Parts: sequence; C-alpha cells; structure tokens
Amino acid sequence: MNDATASAARPDRPVLDVWCELQCPDCRTALEDLRTLRARYGDRLDVRLRHFPLPKHKHAYVAAQAAEEAIEQGRGWPYIEAVLARSEELGARGEKLLLEVAGELGLDAEELDTALIDGRHLLIVDADQAEGKAIGVTGTPTYVIGGERLDGGTSQEGLRARIEEIADRLLAGQG
Repeated sequence: MNDATASAARPDRPVLDVWCELQCPDCRTALEDLRTLRARYGDRLDVRLRHFPLPKHKHAYVAAQAAEEAIEQGRGWPYIEAVLARSEELGARGEKLLLEVAGELGLDAEELDTALIDGRHLLIVDADQAEGKAIGVTGTPTYVIGGERLDGGTSQEGLRARIEEIADRLLAGQG
C-alpha cells in the first residue's frame, strides 16, 4: 500500500499507526524515519497516518482534513510529506498553502477546497483524535505497533530502531 489510508488493516501484515499532525515540527523531524520505514518494509508493513491535531496549531485540523482528501484522490503520502516539509509555512499561510501543495502535486485543488468547505472528512479526523485520546496519545508524533505505544514528541532518538525491532519480530512471527 503506497498511501496513508485509514482503511482496515490487512491481517497478513503488521500495522504501524502514526498519530501525527501536519503543523507539528516534531512530526516534520520524524518524516525521514517514516520515509525510511516505508522504503525498508514496503507493503509488508501497513504504515497508517492517524490524525491528532493539537489545539496550539491553528491550521492542524484543516490540514488533517486536506490530507484525507489527498488520500481520497490517491496521493496521500506525497501530500502529507509535502505539507509536513512546509509545516512552518503552514502556520503562516494556512489553507492557501494546503491548496497550493495540492496543485503542485497534481491533485484537484478545487475539490480539496470543496472538501474543506463541506467538512466531508471531519468524522475521520475526529474519530482518529478520539481513538488517540482513548489509548493515551497526548502529543505528536506517537507511534503504535504491536500493541506498544512509542512517544516521539519528546525525542525521536532510538524510535525508528525500536519500531524496526518490533516490526521484524511481528513479521518473523508470520512465517
């Protein structure tokens, strides 16, 4: 799977849920780890973006909705990565940046704008946030794999290695 869909996990592969918000500098820092994990495991590991917009970032909630529309248009990860790479600019420009990135990636920016107006992705964002709170997520990024929650909001140090260790163990258990 090459997208950030929140679709049902395939039972034949482990899932890495990443609670993230697109205006978060720590999530931007984690982007390289996510790229590395996705490249290393390919379709053997289901890496799923889960939304956890923080109140301190005023454009995070709308960015989560925009990401869902990008997922629906088949370009979720490229969009997520592009917005995260410009998270500081998102803080200053808000929706204008979200639409600009959509256009740069060849998405239907007009449809993305319509999705933000009609709120069609609000339930997904709200459900992710509620689930995150229910399992103890308090900041971003937070990773959950194999039933273990790893908090990346304080430090990314050693997290990718720990995720790889768990993923390798889970994958070895399938054979």
